[in-house]
Amino acid sequence: MINKVPSNKLKLPAKANPTLIDQFGRAVDYIRLSITDRCDFRCVYCMAEEMTFLPRNEVLSLEECARLVKVFVSLGVSKVRITGGEPLVRKNALWLFETIGKLDELKELVLTTNGSQLEKQAQDLKNAGVKRINISVDSLNATRFKKITRTGELDKVLRGIQAAKLAGFESIKLNTVIMRGVNDDEILSLVDFAIAQAIDISFIEEMPLGEVDHTRASTFYSNADALKTLQSKYPLIASTETTGGPARYWRVANQEGKTNTKIGFISPHSHNFCESCNRVRITCKGELYLCLGQEDKVDLMPLLRNHPENDQPLIDAILASMAIKPKGHDFDLKRAQPAVIRFMSHTGG
Repeated sequence: MINKVPSNKLKLPAKANPTLIDQFGRAVDYIRLSITDRCDFRCVYCMAEEMTFLPRNEVLSLEECARLVKVFVSLGVSKVRITGGEPLVRKNALWLFETIGKLDELKELVLTTNGSQLEKQAQDLKNAGVKRINISVDSLNATRFKKITRTGELDKVLRGIQAAKLAGFESIKLNTVIMRGVNDDEILSLVDFAIAQAIDISFIEEMPLGEVDHTRASTFYSNADALKTLQSKYPLIASTETTGGPARYWRVANQEGKTNTKIGFISPHSHNFCESCNRVRITCKGELYLCLGQEDKVDLMPLLRNHPENDQPLIDAILASMAIKPKGHDFDLKRAQPAVIRFMSHTGG
């Protein structure tokens, strides 16, 4: 049972520190919070085909998620991305967006989704305070989309994209994981689609997380190659724009009066972006991971549950975690085993 919290009751804990600074002098002002390990897709690079999901009592309640966000915002975090699994399959997820969307100190509430639930939920999410939305789309071919996602329906996602456009988010961006021999022949058509829809797109190099049914090296497609392919067709202008994450952006020029689509590249292999890392991740189990590609973590769930009325132990643990945030992820495709065994769906997309 979720109790609605009136907007005038949303009080942050007293600030213990204006910012979170790690041992390398990087300020952490961005958290990615997974609210479920469950998903209605089974994307080949993210999950096993047969998954065992966590019992309900091992997953943060939505109230605990809201409390965590409030504490991090009190420590200077200004951007929160809600992820999963697929966050919108979580029952009553909208309550969480409505609750944290009322925090004055939070500048950006954003969402990563597979798009399957947007047809019904897009407008409510916009009303709750979500400013930007990322939608995972790895193919525009319905048969291939089904093969990559194992269970997904492309038409449903496309309707979700249209619903998001109608809702009027500040920005809508497609996220595409390019895999050699799987969907690398769709780079141009995906950008054509983004231009036609007046939305943005980012290409993401596949990350070595979790056991999958293919070798990462065999499907690896570098963003440098993707950029060359795009430059063969489009006049691209390098941009210094940032959305607070790891993507490097280019703008498509000369689109005959249309919105200049922004193309991003997230390149954990070909261009290590760790020197400017400003983020940490929290799993749906309350595990605070200081780096996507390392195992350093702090368990926050016991602190939440053992101190329901006192945020100080939680604040102390978060501040102390900055001392173990590693310098970088150091992904290596030549390793026989993935760098990290946990699936991307466990850590949060």
